[in-house]
Amino acid sequence: MKDTGIASPSAPDASHASSPRMTPWRFVLVFGVVSLLMDFVYEGARSVTGPLLAHLGASALVVGLVTGAGEAAALGLRLVSGPLADRTHRFWAWTLAGYALTAITVPVLGLASVLWAACALVIAERVGKAVRSPAKDTLLSHATAATGRGRGFAVHEAMDQVGALLGPLTVAGTLALTGGDYVPALGVLALPGVAALALLVRLRARVRDPVVYEMGDNAVREPPAPEQRTSPRLPRAFWVYAVFTAATMVGFATFGVLSYHLVQRHLLPPAAVPVLYAAAMAADAVAALATGWLYDHCGIRALVALPLLAATVPALAFTDTLGPAVLGALLWGAAVGVQESTLRATVADLVPTGRRATAYGVFAGVMGAATLAGGVLTGALYEVSVPALIITVAAIQAAALALLVATRGPRPPRTGAAVGGDGHPAGSGPCRFER
Repeated sequence: MKDTGIASPSAPDASHASSPRMTPWRFVLVFGVVSLLMDFVYEGARSVTGPLLAHLGASALVVGLVTGAGEAAALGLRLVSGPLADRTHRFWAWTLAGYALTAITVPVLGLASVLWAACALVIAERVGKAVRSPAKDTLLSHATAATGRGRGFAVHEAMDQVGALLGPLTVAGTLALTGGDYVPALGVLALPGVAALALLVRLRARVRDPVVYEMGDNAVREPPAPEQRTSPRLPRAFWVYAVFTAATMVGFATFGVLSYHLVQRHLLPPAAVPVLYAAAMAADAVAALATGWLYDHCGIRALVALPLLAATVPALAFTDTLGPAVLGALLWGAAVGVQESTLRATVADLVPTGRRATAYGVFAGVMGAATLAGGVLTGALYEVSVPALIITVAAIQAAALALLVATRGPRPPRTGAAVGGDGHPAGSGPCRFER
């Protein structure tokens, strides 16, 4: 019997498994609305985290430590939450718990009157993301097996970005109307948070076990033997792919370094930087949709775009001319769109269902460590020599391209294609990397 990675009927989620009462695309879209609403909440809060902590007496060092600790928790703790989600098979429970933690902590953050409480709430919000992300991506991966993995994850990411734009704008508007009062500015974010949780509960009631999108009724009727439920190791192709991802992230400039350059070289005033960031997020959504479509037609070759974009960004963004610098920032946003959508889609095709949440947790840890290294590297090289930064990034991305070729790419998933028992699409695609 093939390893489906699904629990026996006695497991919490499988016991209630039944045919889903909505199409795979509708599942992806409704889940996208949930993510849109929650991005509205936490991106709205993150847009004012620094000023809020400063208002309560925090120094720049404290702000850096708290936000850095939060991001470390958001990525690093997935190394724990991912395997736990796979072990318990309570993917909906982990997803609901993570979203609930974010929905509660953000409005309460506006009520915090002492610095230590605000710091704890900022970190707790990021812990919520760590709790939910591997389980959420696993649930989404099942439906995208039927819609096309690239397109499904791309649409989800594009909807995320709508919330990421609306949240900060709503907080900014509320602050302007209330004279800088953080209580109503963050309190208003309780509304989309409650709406997201209600919609998520409804989605769970209609689709108790999304794995049926990927595996069919056999996922419920023919559970694997206990020793076959999860493979002891993640596939070798996943690790090669993770190294490729790490290389692209190590050679990827952060927006913090980009915005520092724009302000220090007097290319943009500080007040205009958030506007450019919003434009970069729009480029994020467009790039996610484009590469998602390409992935479903060409498989892993679509990811060639990522190292090419990453190598181009510093060559444009770190010039002393406004036009190329702005274009570089937009390309940075496009690269982030690929990272947040197509990179995640590929993980689902490389790893069987029984180890997928674990894989997403490990993948997030790799990305987090590489992002930290990339920020340090590009920041240090920027202080030494911009030409050296451009050359170094180009060399790293060239190595990343070689690693991409070495990855045994999954077959491009297609809408309606049959899916094998190992979670991989049964059909073949026209433009894979061949060995």
